[in-house]
Amino acid sequence: MSSQSAPHPATAPAPTRHSEPPAPPSARQSLPAAYRAVRERSVALAAPVSAEDAMLQSMEETSPTKWHLAHTTWFFERFVLAESAGYQPVNADWDYLFNSYYQSVGPMHARHRRGMLSRPSLAEVLDYRRAVDERMGSAFDAGRFDAPLWQRIELGLHHEQQHQELLLTDIKHALWCNPLKPAYRDDLPLASAAAGPLDWLGQDEAIVEIGAAGWPLDSECFAFDNESPRHRVLMPAHALATRPVTNADYRDFIDAGGYRDASLWLSDGWALVNQAAWRHPIYWDEALASEFTLGGMRPIDPNAPVSHLSYYEADAFARWAGARLPTEVEWENAAAAVAVEGNFVDRGYLHPVATGSGAGSVNASATQQLFGDVWEWTSSAYTAYPGFREMPGSLGEYNGKFMSGQQILRGGSCASSRDHLRASYRNFFHAPDRWQFSGLRLARDA
Repeated sequence: MSSQSAPHPATAPAPTRHSEPPAPPSARQSLPAAYRAVRERSVALAAPVSAEDAMLQSMEETSPTKWHLAHTTWFFERFVLAESAGYQPVNADWDYLFNSYYQSVGPMHARHRRGMLSRPSLAEVLDYRRAVDERMGSAFDAGRFDAPLWQRIELGLHHEQQHQELLLTDIKHALWCNPLKPAYRDDLPLASAAAGPLDWLGQDEAIVEIGAAGWPLDSECFAFDNESPRHRVLMPAHALATRPVTNADYRDFIDAGGYRDASLWLSDGWALVNQAAWRHPIYWDEALASEFTLGGMRPIDPNAPVSHLSYYEADAFARWAGARLPTEVEWENAAAAVAVEGNFVDRGYLHPVATGSGAGSVNASATQQLFGDVWEWTSSAYTAYPGFREMPGSLGEYNGKFMSGQQILRGGSCASSRDHLRASYRNFFHAPDRWQFSGLRLARDA
């Protein structure tokens, strides 16, 4: 396949700031359109990334832009198209390169060496995407997908939306590692507004239901297997903060010596603070005046939610504030009655913004910004719900085997797609991880 037929990714149109997100991929009749929209968005998000940028891997936990584009394509080829008898892959060797962690599928290139893959070129990867999209389009038109494959396609779209967010957070970390601190895009809009007051909403003790209603792809609304089954939980009386913690709030913690007070930190967190010399969030400068964003270095907005915190930092702040992190039960119970609205990738800021910036509710008596802006750390460990069943076959490796040593985050971020989220969505990362748009909301016992 010729690499000359693909245009340089920078020639692709940048995403429109106020563009509508793709239709939710829940109804069969809308799935082909949703497929095209999600696939086009990945290419648009990669458009500002040069071929040199696209192969950067700044640490083991991240992946190059080029790999994200290829892996999400491999997912559709391997788990959808290859189900047809006699299917011939676009390039059989790429099955090894772009498998992520599916041991039951076969061996794979080492994760920490993805940045060594200068070949295939970015142009060849974009050609690969087009080839698979053409084959998927032909199969849609011919009606060759049965119900199980429709479900796999739906899963693949949500999988790709996860990688769209990772594409942004991973290239942000890679560009931050450059001493010149170049911007991913220098035309990103700015937002300035006051933060809502921090108030508390009380909740009496109750038996509540959490989790997705159907497992995992047979319900009216999509959900991953780790969100199921829906079940009853005794939720203690508590109060939840009406908004996330802001940069100004977190600056107070720093100024009060929060990074120097061992009594505030979990043991592993305190060891990491000293080992890595943490003194502030990862992208803040030493003067605590500016932070690195996808738009380059910009002044810190004191009213915006603080982001890029590890679980350790979020937990230490909560202790300093005389509060704690919410459980995922408390968080989901509050979010269940709230519309999925907020500052998502669709708005085009690609950075958390203050409540009054038109990205969420400004009602001081309501819980604000539960969705979007920053993923909110919870105190809940990532474990299985009672009665959890993994997806059958190789796709059973998607979530279940990672249920060890990680913490749950809720709500989505400024890099998430709106139609990808719901109250029951469970994100999970390791406690030291802070390159994601992760922040916190306070809770306290009644």
